[in-house]
Amino acid sequence: MEAITPHKAGFVSIIGKPNVGKSTLMNVLVGERLSIITSKAQTTRHRIMGILNGTHNGSEFQLVYSDTPGIIKPQYELHKAMMGFVHTSLDDADVILFVTDIFEQYDENDVIQKLQRISHVPVLLLINKIDLATPEQIDAKIAHWRERFPTQAILPISALKEQNTGEVFDAIVEKLPDHPPYFPKDELTDKPERFFAAEIIREKIFLNYKKEVPYSSEVVIYSFKETDEIIRVSAEIYVERVTQRAILLGHKGESIKRLGIQSREEMERFFGKKIFLETFVKVEPDWRTKSNKLRQFGYSD
Repeated sequence: MEAITPHKAGFVSIIGKPNVGKSTLMNVLVGERLSIITSKAQTTRHRIMGILNGTHNGSEFQLVYSDTPGIIKPQYELHKAMMGFVHTSLDDADVILFVTDIFEQYDENDVIQKLQRISHVPVLLLINKIDLATPEQIDAKIAHWRERFPTQAILPISALKEQNTGEVFDAIVEKLPDHPPYFPKDELTDKPERFFAAEIIREKIFLNYKKEVPYSSEVVIYSFKETDEIIRVSAEIYVERVTQRAILLGHKGESIKRLGIQSREEMERFFGKKIFLETFVKVEPDWRTKSNKLRQFGYSD
């Protein structure tokens, strides 16, 4: 009889406060740039899965990573929907990566409260951005977390510099249960291509505009047509105020033109194909507070 190769599989949820480097870590662990990254907090709004297959110590594995929004106290319906993605990710987790960073001022009580609900799931506590710290700062932070989480594994890392991320991977695989794969082996993510097209545009909004405009913006891809030579993408950018629309467009449309060029170039790198992109800016007053609009924009799990 043919020998059966052992197989491990599981869901790995990456959680933490905003702007601690969860998306950077996810991209490093998956080996692909799936999550958008900016220096602004609350960039990630959805649960984004990245799937990694391989072999480790003689066993095949499938890791299903979940990048999640930064944990916050919800102020309106959009925040509630974002936290809903976090809760779902925790509910099906086989391993949790709790990401903090070297600069966090010990203000993770809301994250810790969520972890206490699921004490049966193994947690790896990762102290990120150690490339920006002194050895003394790193030792002090590790000592603090050892006091608070004496039973959990603690790893200092730099996701940006890929320091100790190999150790993170090894620790995850060791904790995976024996299980057949959840997804076909050739899949990289659970999200469709048009989702990533929208995320690329939204990333460029965060990078090009200040203050409230990025947080008041949402991108919807209403047409995504692909041929062998080109992908034609039509996108609607929603904002909450007429003044925000004017800022997005800029003087004589210069700002939206620059946004379009940057988005198109990034899409061509991501999809590996020529892109034709057209964008339209619309005003939807207070869309972040409207449940029906949030469902229309994909904020349901």
